[in-house]
Amino acid sequence: MAEMEIGEIMKYLPHRYPMLLIDRVVEFNHGESLVAIKNVSYNEPYFQGHFPNRPVMPAVIILEAMAQATGILVLRSMDKIPSEKSIYYFVGIDGARFRRPVVPGDQLRIEVKLLRSSRGIWKLRSDATVDGDTVASGDLMGAMREIEA
Repeated sequence: MAEMEIGEIMKYLPHRYPMLLIDRVVEFNHGESLVAIKNVSYNEPYFQGHFPNRPVMPAVIILEAMAQATGILVLRSMDKIPSEKSIYYFVGIDGARFRRPVVPGDQLRIEVKLLRSSRGIWKLRSDATVDGDTVASGDLMGAMREIEA
């Protein structure tokens, strides 16, 4: 049940501001599951235009946070830190559902569970909640790939 601070998260994810969407990992079970936190602040750049009078976190940004959490679980479980020659890609999603808006002040809790891995493709279940209520869910797929020069 190892926690991860932002410095360690940045070792596994190439993302940086404003696209780094995981603030903390509060639970990690090797090869099984992970729980990550995203604190949603009014200062997020997308709130300027989505929507100025009713700020709502875009669904695609919630999906991206979920995908980043899957990347941390897969890479840390593989004991692999990406390099300039490799990257973990988000390659698909099945059954994505959005149940309620996420707004400034919310804390997004992202739970990820490994479903299976086959031929370098990882499939994981992800559920995002705010105050115990599900806000988004789906089965995400990712793959580690070499970067061609």
